Amino acid sequence: MSGTSARLLHLLSLMQARRDWSGAALAQRLEVSPRTVRRDVDRLRELGYPVQVTRGPGGAYRLGAGAELPPLLLDDDQAVAVAVALQTATATVTGLQEAAARALATVRQVMPSRLRHRVDALQVTAVARARSGGPRVDPEVLVTLGAAVRAREVLRFDYASGRGNRDETGAGGFAPRRVEPHHLVTWGGRWYLVAWDLDRSDWRTFRVDRVTPRTPTGPRFTPRELPGADVTAFIAARFDRFDGPGNWPCRGEVLLGVPAREIAGRVRGSVVEELGPDRCRVVLGSWSWIGLAATVGLFDADVHVVGPPELAAAFTRLSLRCAAVTG
Repeated sequence: MSGTSARLLHLLSLMQARRDWSGAALAQRLEVSPRTVRRDVDRLRELGYPVQVTRGPGGAYRLGAGAELPPLLLDDDQAVAVAVALQTATATVTGLQEAAARALATVRQVMPSRLRHRVDALQVTAVARARSGGPRVDPEVLVTLGAAVRAREVLRFDYASGRGNRDETGAGGFAPRRVEPHHLVTWGGRWYLVAWDLDRSDWRTFRVDRVTPRTPTGPRFTPRELPGADVTAFIAARFDRFDGPGNWPCRGEVLLGVPAREIAGRVRGSVVEELGPDRCRVVLGSWSWIGLAATVGLFDADVHVVGPPELAAAFTRLSLRCAAVTG
């Protein structure tokens, strides 16, 4: 790789890691002159990266969002994670088969051979749940619901009743709903919307595969406080099932540095809450603390243990055992 190309990749990596960079700071990190930094920024713009500049003594460079998707810079672990996610996305979200296959082919094409061999060795077949026909959700519905949750806007939708559904009302198998959407979560391989039902004045959980949103959305609202400690406790209490995390002798909570869609449905009885585009909160259970730590370790992601202390101690014991094996 030429010096200029390598420097551009390094510059892009720096701008992705931090929101604002002064020209002097970038020049120091890249070991070039501020003039070279300005030229490299112009090259990034020509490639489609929307680099913004704020003028003045406190001026800085910032990588913004553009109208088109520019070339992506991924490290080894990110590239493998993207490849695995593309192979498993179709298990819970419908209509992505062709797009996921094309995206995987695009990512694979630009991978170095060492990564391509790793991805090719990990061929995953995404199988939807057999029970209830293995419901999968429309990605457009997920985007619509997620946008309403983020914007805190009242949401209107038709809700298809189903056998065993607690919220079966309305004529013709559909129940018009008007809710304040609060959280999108996954439970047992299914997507759910947690919302305050304005017509029933109570909290409800709605299966996303039964939701047909109406437009436009309604006015903004002030979020209410969920009953219980948090959304995880609310969902665990609402779904009183043996495989729920609350029914295991050891129950823990962690934050994972991966999107919620990559975790959803991979561990039976877990509760997954989306915290951002690349971060989620997971509550799950096991028969032992070591077993729980080992289960969390299966995810190729950075882990932060929220609690309890027994789970953090189990990670310490597990790491010592792994170190003894490699040592």
